This record gives sequence, structure tokens and C-alpha cells, in this order.
Amino acid sequence: MSYKTIKKHGTGEFEEKKSIFTGNVKRVSSEEEARDFIESMRNKYKEARHNVYAYIIGENKGIQRYSDDGEPQGTGGIPVLEVIKKNDITDCVVVVTRYFGGILLGTGGLTRAYTKGASLAIKDAGIVEKVEGTHIKVVIDYELLGKVQYICGQNKWHIENIEYTDKVCIEMIKENSMLSEIEEQLKDVTNGNVEFSKVREGVFFKEGFRLYEEI
Repeated sequence: MSYKTIKKHGTGEFEEKKSIFTGNVKRVSSEEEARDFIESMRNKYKEARHNVYAYIIGENKGIQRYSDDGEPQGTGGIPVLEVIKKNDITDCVVVVTRYFGGILLGTGGLTRAYTKGASLAIKDAGIVEKVEGTHIKVVIDYELLGKVQYICGQNKWHIENIEYTDKVCIEMIKENSMLSEIEEQLKDVTNGNVEFSKVREGVFFKEGFRLYEEI
């Protein structure tokens, strides 16, 4: 399992022919959360003419909804939805708010404006990957620490924590697909003098070479 979503709440604003467009995006895990966010944006921008939205939810992107919120059909919700699809992300909702400036933009102008509003918000939010991983502990003798740190550095295996007791306990969070390779290489560099244990298996956020429980 691996899919992309946004890193954090993002926003972006611009003016187009005196209309102000403000895009907001939030990570969600259910339609209820998406609807709550849409309602919160409507309350925040009470004086706005339109709050166009779209969202995609689920690892397989099975839930997809959008609304033009009074704009000509196909000029708001679908362009926002297409931006989400183009970024290949899910579990997120985008709301693009428009304060009407008195000048009509036409269907093409509206499509471009709502596309830009969604794109700016997603760019501000950033994108991360969600993957299946495991929080592991590696226990070694003190004299092996340098070798283990070196091999971790060479492979860009981020070390979350090192605890020093009668032995050295190293904690890492890694993708499940990497566990066999990590175990094999550490056994090789320590001549088998290493102990492995699993702290927790689950879904983690991946950014660069590091996995996070929350982000």
C-alpha cells in the first residue's frame, strides 16, 4: 500500500479582474470530515459569492465529489477535482472561494481561475506519501555502533533514537519492503551479533528518506 496525500493545510490567494480567489486544502479521512471543512470555509467566507469544492477520499480514490456552487456548470468543481487528480493525491478536500469583483470571466476564465486557486493551495500544503511501515528496534554491543551508524548513513536509513543501557538500542521506522534488506545488511556488518524487534506496524507518512507517525 502506497499513496500520496497533502502534508498540511495549505492556502493560496490571487486576484483576477477584481475577483478575489482563495484556495484552501485540508487532509481528511472521511466524507464527514470533508463536509465539515467545506462548511467551515463557508462560515469563514460568509460574504463570498461562491465556495467551489472538490474532494477525493480513499486509497483507491473511490470517493470523488465536487460542486460548482452556483458557477456555470463545469467551470468550478470539475477543474478543482482535476487538479487533485493531476497531483495524484487522495484523502484531501479543496475549497476555492470567490469574491465576485463585478467583471464576468467567461467559462474559460473561470476554469483557469479555479484551477489556479486549487493549484496554489496544494503547492502551499506540500505532498507526502503514505506507506505501510514498521517501527523497529535494533540491539547491538557498544563496539558495533560505529559500523551500524556507517551502514545506516550509506543507505540513508534515518535513525530515530539511540538508547544507551548495558547495550545500544537503535530505533528506526522503515517501509516494510525494506525490512529484509536492513536485517540482512546489519547481520552482515555485525557478524550476526544483532537483535531485531518490532515496536509497531502500521501506516506512516513518508517524506524524503524518513517515515513519520504524524506530520
